[in-house]
Amino acid sequence: MSNTSKSPHGTGWFKSSRSGGGSDQCVECRIVAGRGVGVRDSKNPGGGVFWVGSAAWAAFVTGVKNR
Repeated sequence: MSNTSKSPHGTGWFKSSRSGGGSDQCVECRIVAGRGVGVRDSKNPGGGVFWVGSAAWAAFVTGVKNR
């Protein structure tokens, strides 16, 4: 599954639609089939990626939505 329609320059990385434009404390995500979801600091995209398995990511998103 890919989210390139939301990503800048077709990189696959995207920010949450709820991410405020005035804040500099954002993360970007990238969904990669067979690997999971990568999460990185939008201010330091070369600083490393934290990878989360697909099932763990789905549980996280469900938990956030239910708050």
